[in-house]
Amino acid sequence: MIGLDSNVLVRLLVGDDPGQSERARRFVDRRCTPESPGFINCVVLAEVVWVLSACYGYPRSEIANALDSLLAGQDRVIEAYDDVRAALDDYRSGRAEFVDSLIGHINRTRGCEATATFDRRAAKLDEIFMMVQ
Repeated sequence: MIGLDSNVLVRLLVGDDPGQSERARRFVDRRCTPESPGFINCVVLAEVVWVLSACYGYPRSEIANALDSLLAGQDRVIEAYDDVRAALDDYRSGRAEFVDSLIGHINRTRGCEATATFDRRAAKLDEIFMMVQ
C-alpha cells in the first residue's frame, strides 16, 4: 500500500496541469490496485476539500461529487471510511462543513459523547457537537 497526497489527488480531479495530471494518472494506474491499494487519510481529504473550494472555487456539489469519486473503487483505502462517508453526507446536505463534520464523527466513533465547539454551524449537528457555554 502507498499513501496518496492531496496534490496527487487534486491533479487527478482537476486536471489543471496536463503534465502532472498525466503523471498522477499513470502512477495511480500502475501502483494502486485492489491487491495493493492507495491509502487516503483524513488529513488529505480535508486538504483536498480546502483546495477545491479555496483555490479552484468549486461549489459544494462538485466537491461532494469529487469526494464520492475518491471513495469509490477497489484500488484505494480510505481512513475512517464510515466517518468520512457520514461527514460527506452532512456536507452534501449543507448541514455542516466537511472538516467539522469529519472531526465530530471521528470523535464519536472513538468514544466521545460529543465534541465541544464554539462553531455555531457545527453545533447544529447536535448529535455529535455541543456548544461551549
